[in-house]
Amino acid sequence: MSYSNTIKDKKEEDKLLIAKLEDKVQFCNSKNKITYTDFMQLEEKSIAKKFLNQNRIENYFFFGGAENSDREILVFFPDKLNQELARKSLSEVLKVIRINLPLEQDYEHREYLSGIMKLGVKREKFGDIIVRRNGADIVVLSEISSYFLNNLKELTRFRKADISLVSILDLHKKEDYFENLKIIISSIRLDNFVAELSKVSRGKAQEILKEGRVFINGINEIKESKKLQIGDKITIRGKGKFIFEGIERETKSNKIVVNINKYC
Repeated sequence: MSYSNTIKDKKEEDKLLIAKLEDKVQFCNSKNKITYTDFMQLEEKSIAKKFLNQNRIENYFFFGGAENSDREILVFFPDKLNQELARKSLSEVLKVIRINLPLEQDYEHREYLSGIMKLGVKREKFGDIIVRRNGADIVVLSEISSYFLNNLKELTRFRKADISLVSILDLHKKEDYFENLKIIISSIRLDNFVAELSKVSRGKAQEILKEGRVFINGINEIKESKKLQIGDKITIRGKGKFIFEGIERETKSNKIVVNINKYC
């Protein structure tokens, strides 16, 4: 498939997503009820945020179980509710499948994910998998929680595990770990950051931007000259997630040393 065809297919997917969001908003307003989407990944959340901003929609929030969730559902609520009241309904919308492994077993994220995919569950029906020692919490939509409970035990890797359904309020906290980096750039233009963080030339960095692989604070960004702000979160698909922590100093050659935290 050519690059142009790939872009065309992506645009069609974007249009389909926007149409689904319009339906959700219309349902929420006409029925005066809370409604929500499936779990969204980063690209989908970026498109959704632009849609919400362009249409000046205010009665919504993203939620995935914790404030730092990667995958989240988008919740719309009617005017009769405020966000605080709407959030109280989330215990009915999201559940947690808790897996406690025997002491002699321990799995990585990919092993939990591959096991779940063997069940034929669509990726948009479950959110983050929060791995801990000898177990994991899986955030799922309530509508599919019973299926998880009834079928995970059928997988060889989980036969000896204790699997239970718990409230989203009891989700284990997701811990973020960082590696501190220092990069040297000529200015705080986005393409400079992408080049150094991806370890590629500036020309290649500009290609990465044009391909739609870069997100700033969850929003897709293709403008290579965009100036970053301290605290901005930079996601480069295929390269990692980073936080611009600040400028440390200026070099004798008038370049700047920048402090970066990379998510591990």
